[in-house]
Amino acid sequence: MKLILKWLLSAAALLCVAYLYSGVVVSSFGAALIAAFVIGLFNMVLRPVLVVLTLPVTVVTLGLFLFVINALMFWAAAGVLDGFAVRGFGAALWGSLIYSVLGLVIDSAFQRLFLK
Repeated sequence: MKLILKWLLSAAALLCVAYLYSGVVVSSFGAALIAAFVIGLFNMVLRPVLVVLTLPVTVVTLGLFLFVINALMFWAAAGVLDGFAVRGFGAALWGSLIYSVLGLVIDSAFQRLFLK
């Protein structure tokens, strides 16, 4: 139940990103659900590989290169899906930052809700 609720809230967060930032376009809630699933899948499968491969660059940039990796995951999901579009790498960077902040808020709310 928690997983489904978190997925629904992540899709809502993706719709918020599209509302707040014009560089990200989500056509419907169904597209947001699929996009949230694909972003989560990419972050689970591809992101760890990219983090390990780019570890020297990440160390030299004091961790700031992780923002680039997040943007690449966001942009890759948009490239694979219909109904979810990102207008360039800069839009992917800003969109992924907003989506990450909203994800932190969702995670914080989940911890407060389900740990008490």
